[in-house]
Amino acid sequence: MSTAPAVVPEGAEKATFAAGCFWGVEYMYRKHFGDSAKGLYDARVGYIGGDSSNPSYRAVCSGATGHAEATQITYDPTKITYNQLVEFFYKMHDPTTVNQQGPDRGTQYRSGIFYHTPEQETVARDITKRANEQWWGGKVVTEILPARQWWDAEDYHQLYLNKNPGGYECPSHYLRKFPELK
Repeated sequence: MSTAPAVVPEGAEKATFAAGCFWGVEYMYRKHFGDSAKGLYDARVGYIGGDSSNPSYRAVCSGATGHAEATQITYDPTKITYNQLVEFFYKMHDPTTVNQQGPDRGTQYRSGIFYHTPEQETVARDITKRANEQWWGGKVVTEILPARQWWDAEDYHQLYLNKNPGGYECPSHYLRKFPELK
C-alpha cells in the first residue's frame, strides 16, 4: 500500500478538515467514502493553520507552531459532494470542545474546516450553522478558515491505522447517528 500522494485526475477537488488526531480522521474518511470508484482519490494527513514552515510532528505537538493535525481529501465532485464531506465531519467527531478531542488536548487537536474556494466557505458555514442548531445544541466551536499552506505529515503517519491495526484511535472518533439536516 503506497503512501505517496495519489495521481489527481482533472476536475478533482480538495477538502481539508481538522478533527483531532489525524490518524482516525483519515481512517474514517477512507472507510466511509471508499476508493476512487466511490469518488475518494486520496486522504493525506498533515498540518495546516500555523505559522511555521515545514513543521514536524514533534513541533506541532509542542503547540508552538499553531498548526492543526488535519486530513486533506482529494475527491471526485461528481461522486462525492462537499456537503457530504462536511456533514460527515460533524458526525465523526465532537466539534464542541476547544482544542480537544477525547483525551487529546492541545491546539493541534482543534476542530476546523479549511475551505479552498468561496463556494466551499458558503457550504461550510451553512452546514455548520444547521449542524450547530439541529445536532449540537448551539455548542459548536469549529473554526472555518481559508486553506493556506498544507504540509504533509511524515510518511509513517500516512495510512497509520492501516499499517498499525489496533493502533491508537481517539475515542471521540466514531460515526454519530443524527437525523438529516433541514
